[in-house]
Amino acid sequence: MAYSLSMAVVTPALALIQQGLHTTAAGAAWALTSMTLSAAVATPVVGRLGDLYGPRRVLLAVLVIATVGMVVAAAAGSLPLMLLGRMLSGIGGGVFPLAYTIIRDVFPPARTASAVGLMSSMLGLGGAVSWCLAGPIIDLLGWRWLLWVPVAGLVPGVLLAWWIVPASEPREAAGVDWWGAALFAGWLVAALTALTEGMDWGWTSPGVLGLLGLAALLAAAWLRVETRVAEPLVDLRLMRVRGVWTANAASLLSGYALMAGGLLFPLLVQLPASTGYGFGGTATQAALLQLPASIGMTAAGMTAGLLDRRIGSRLVLLGGAVLTAAGYAFVVVQHAAMWQLYVGGLGRGIGLGFAYAAVANLVVAAVPAGETGVATGINTLIRTVGASLGTQVSAVIVAGLPGERGFSAGFAVSAAVMVAVLPLALLVPRRGRRSRGGVTSPGKECRTAPVS
Repeated sequence: MAYSLSMAVVTPALALIQQGLHTTAAGAAWALTSMTLSAAVATPVVGRLGDLYGPRRVLLAVLVIATVGMVVAAAAGSLPLMLLGRMLSGIGGGVFPLAYTIIRDVFPPARTASAVGLMSSMLGLGGAVSWCLAGPIIDLLGWRWLLWVPVAGLVPGVLLAWWIVPASEPREAAGVDWWGAALFAGWLVAALTALTEGMDWGWTSPGVLGLLGLAALLAAAWLRVETRVAEPLVDLRLMRVRGVWTANAASLLSGYALMAGGLLFPLLVQLPASTGYGFGGTATQAALLQLPASIGMTAAGMTAGLLDRRIGSRLVLLGGAVLTAAGYAFVVVQHAAMWQLYVGGLGRGIGLGFAYAAVANLVVAAVPAGETGVATGINTLIRTVGASLGTQVSAVIVAGLPGERGFSAGFAVSAAVMVAVLPLALLVPRRGRRSRGGVTSPGKECRTAPVS
């Protein structure tokens, strides 16, 4: 939760960071971009290291590095120092695949789905809670205190992980595909930088086109390496398993739906009432709008495990997509009063809580135990890419369609994105033979149909 909060917490404070560090708007935006890029590269690599050397050892190292990075960022007096701290913090993105691996190792099968659902909901909840905390903390204490909040969660988190998390046996005679990791980092950083800078530089600018071309070349080289090494960073055959690729595609779209609302709802609330459609609200009022959705998301994540045992994650994902799409569709046509935003936002939050939990459970159930870390790391990474797309595309829509039409269109696109999850949910393999613990035997689909 503390890591997820640290990822999103700078978004409400970007304008104040710009003033406090005497930088430009683009420079302040890199406080978010640098951590996103670092997390994108680190998450699958850390997940792989956890699979090889044991998740507890890697988890403790990752938490310590992330905590140091957050302290550096919070205390930074200059932009370069803040960016260094944020890049170190991004390594904490590995906590999610490591957590999934630990859950699979130590929990009885009947409790795995519930634990994975709760853990998965934390990724979305951190972004929502950041908006809830941002207004009061900025108004009363100042923006720097916002950066110290995740530290207050991570320090006890490190101690509790050291005390509680059990050790597990590492895999023998296995190595890390460092060439694959380097090429993976290269194309991913190039692609995400082009994505995040597209609005400022122009989508057809030489810089963006050059980065996209470089990303394509490095991705081709990475694919070639991964198909030839004995221990690839990402087993591409595993990514073609139907239970994995459908969950990853649904993660991309769900990430979009989460962050699109994170931009559109607060912006609409804080626009002046003189526009005829804004509410003239404060940052605190915008934060309060996120509170019911945050509670709904957490409750849905906790409930998803119980539903998994009864109806399977396939139907949980289907229901989550329907709820999220319905919440967005409601505010497309009804957003003239705050209660309408609360209703739509609550439907969105509950639906995304179900969807986030379902995709994580689907990936965990579809891969062998030794691949849990890297598979869930890729899934988390894809969700992060979807979140970046949600922010960027929604901003382009609001800027390109002036007035109320921009918000209606932004909500409508988000609804359509979640409608696209429905066929993916229907393509998810039906739950197979159940073990005595009540969940699908891990990795069974992968072993019997590796390229389905």
